[in-house]
Amino acid sequence: MADWKIICLSGLVGAVLSFVLSLVYFPLFILGPFIGGFLASYFSRSYEDYTGMDRRDGAVIGVFSGIVGGLILSLLLIFGLGAINSILGLISTGMGATTDIILAGYVIFQLSVIVCMILGALGGVVGVMVKK
Repeated sequence: MADWKIICLSGLVGAVLSFVLSLVYFPLFILGPFIGGFLASYFSRSYEDYTGMDRRDGAVIGVFSGIVGGLILSLLLIFGLGAINSILGLISTGMGATTDIILAGYVIFQLSVIVCMILGALGGVVGVMVKK
């Protein structure tokens, strides 16, 4: 089976790298999930039932790494950029725009997980190709 320590560590590396690169220069954020999927598939072992890993296995491992990285990245984006202070300020003054904030957080969550899954799968395929 998949090595979950490697997948979670690769997802964490991808999420932190995406967060830092999005703060430095936004178009480079796509490198984070790609590198996370690459690392996850490159350092993972083959499964028990057969000896070799193919591109499909790399894509699956990259998707798992992308899901973990997307969850971490969405938490960093939602809570890391001062959103907690603005949410607490809105709650203390009134509930006028709280629905908009919740909706924006949900959209950020969905988009970051989907983008990280796709880019992680691509990185996983490249990781298996480089490993061979």
